[in-house]
Amino acid sequence: MKEVIPTPTFSTLRKEVDRFLERMREGDAPELLSSTDWIPNVDFAEKPEAYVVKAEIPGIDPKDIEVVYENGLLTIRGQKVKSETEEKGARFYRSERSYGAFARNLRIPTAVDDKLITATFKHGLLTIVLPKTAETRGQAIPIKIS
Repeated sequence: MKEVIPTPTFSTLRKEVDRFLERMREGDAPELLSSTDWIPNVDFAEKPEAYVVKAEIPGIDPKDIEVVYENGLLTIRGQKVKSETEEKGARFYRSERSYGAFARNLRIPTAVDDKLITATFKHGLLTIVLPKTAETRGQAIPIKIS
């Protein structure tokens, strides 16, 4: 019997190319050219008072994650270790989980108060809040009616 190898659909391939190009635009070229084995997906949102980054990092101990903010660049890095032992006599049909070192770099568009940055980890989701400085937060201007 001939082995069937699943091939990615065109939409899957397009999404991966789009992710690659977006990371190149964000300045993640060093990360992409390094020997990282996998890269966590992130959501990066701007709120009036802060930037919020959420990274999916399932199956990793929070102590194995490092978050660094320096000169407008947020870096999330760490190591996902394969701790399971190989099952004797087991025949794997598919193995899609990724392991190894990872890194994500995100350029933060405006100044943030680096003393107030917080990072929390719950159920495999790392949430980083980067409060904007008073100068970059902006301020609503009341309109006077005359």
